[in-house]
Amino acid sequence: MTSQVIDATAKDSQSRCMSPLPFHSTHPPAATRAGEHLRRLRHHAGLSQLDLALLAGVSQRHLSCVETGRAKASPSTLHALLSALDVPLEHCNAVFLAAGYAPRYGACAPDAPAMQMVHAAVEHILHANNPAPAIVIDSNWDITAANVSTGLLFAMAGVPAAREKGLNLLDTLLRPGGLGDHLVNADEIRAIAWQRAAREALGNADLARRLQGLPAPPALEPDTPLSPVVLTRVRVGEGELRFLSTFTTFGMPLDITVASLRIEHLVPADSPTWRAMTTAYDAWHRDAAPPGNGTGCAGDRGQARSHRGQVK
Repeated sequence: MTSQVIDATAKDSQSRCMSPLPFHSTHPPAATRAGEHLRRLRHHAGLSQLDLALLAGVSQRHLSCVETGRAKASPSTLHALLSALDVPLEHCNAVFLAAGYAPRYGACAPDAPAMQMVHAAVEHILHANNPAPAIVIDSNWDITAANVSTGLLFAMAGVPAAREKGLNLLDTLLRPGGLGDHLVNADEIRAIAWQRAAREALGNADLARRLQGLPAPPALEPDTPLSPVVLTRVRVGEGELRFLSTFTTFGMPLDITVASLRIEHLVPADSPTWRAMTTAYDAWHRDAAPPGNGTGCAGDRGQARSHRGQVK
């Protein structure tokens, strides 16, 4: 969330093991062979060779030979194995290179013409999500765009407006003075965020370095009661707003930049939260309407354009 996103007063734009995984002080050493990559990824996924072989449609014997270096996987076999493991595209490229093949996936520049339809889709989703908050997060958990309701929620919670060029979700959750300090269930949310980020950092050196500089949250007690979903409970005034968290990603991405993007939707979990967010958004909408435009439609279209953040 840039400063324009978070500062609502300026009217400008703006996951289930309950204990965090241990995070190593250094990024895992680069594998020298494709088989080493695959074995590490399989172990991290908690799969046996038979499990992965069945998922990918290859024989367990061939997978064993690939992991030990006694056989070389074809590009199609590598693709099947990596897809079954749900490996990020950038990490897939590293495995293809280790196997002696050219990288399979490219990364469009944010301002490339091919990205225009992606920006338009993101802008549409963010605007349509109002009055519920929604943010766009990249692979390093940097918030690259957000809708008006996100800034309104931050203002209602008393979270200081960001004056830097951007905001990182992990930073604001884990560092003192950020959004994490305004969560009723901060320990739970921080533990889940840390676990997810630590898992993603296995294939992302930049994210690994960021985690090294952040305070690790305390582990939750093993007997913490489980619920169907985890609510994000934001403290506002004398009460709290409660949200369900869902994610939207692009289906079947073939580009690293596109694959790295995800939209987090904070869906109000009860009637009081819906009312509070609707009231705040309606008030913003009235104030944002240009003079002589009783509907505010033109002003709303303008804010939708201004909320599109720079996708990195």
